[in-house]
Amino acid sequence: MSSSADKQIILITGATNGIGLDTAIFLAADSPNNHVIMGARSTAKAEAKLKEIQAKNPSGSLSYVELDVNDDESISAAVKKIKEDFGRIDVLINNAGVCDTDQTTQFNSRQVLRNTFETNVYGVMVLTEAALPLLKASKNPMVINVTSGLGSITGLSPSLDPNSQLSPYKDVRGPAYRMSKAALNMMTAYLYHQFQSEGLKAWAYCPGYVVSDLTNDRESREQSQWCESSETSAQGILEIVRGERDAEVGGYITKRGGKYPW
Repeated sequence: MSSSADKQIILITGATNGIGLDTAIFLAADSPNNHVIMGARSTAKAEAKLKEIQAKNPSGSLSYVELDVNDDESISAAVKKIKEDFGRIDVLINNAGVCDTDQTTQFNSRQVLRNTFETNVYGVMVLTEAALPLLKASKNPMVINVTSGLGSITGLSPSLDPNSQLSPYKDVRGPAYRMSKAALNMMTAYLYHQFQSEGLKAWAYCPGYVVSDLTNDRESREQSQWCESSETSAQGILEIVRGERDAEVGGYITKRGGKYPW
């Protein structure tokens, strides 16, 4: 492996499955200058996935770090290790997330609300704050928060935007998830506002409706004509990392060049 000074250091949370795993594969294959750090709660799973990707002989390099975004000690230990090994983070991809799968109720319990916000909002903010010194050490720091079109308040109500491309999703339930992604969008806008003068770029990125392990309806998703492969989401993240979406920095964007109303 060449010196970390020659590499673009990329940390991806939730990188052992779904969108996170595909993103690790795409970024590692894209350039020999990329070094992808796979954030994972399970070291055994991380080691197995790391070997799978390395077997594909990617042009870039990879490693992993034990990281549970719901555990402050885990966050601190992971950031410390990355600092010792690389000295900085160039790209932070906050991908780890949870989604309640019960679509039969119009409301969620207090526990579901807590669990959802713990991972989708609190964990993202705590990790990002802890990583800020390493991001500031980068010449071109980026934060990509993986959100959802279901977090669009405007898109929820056709009366606010009758022509919104999100109108078909207005009746989707899961308020805890929708609320958490709306909160994540606010965090993204706040982060960019606070640190853009220091060169930090941030995006709220919707990966679209794709097959993943986020919910337990994977089989029904795979059979849906509307559901795409998570590789399409990874391609969108790759475009951001390459700098192809810099004109939309600070925005709430989608893959294939689109954007959503807040």
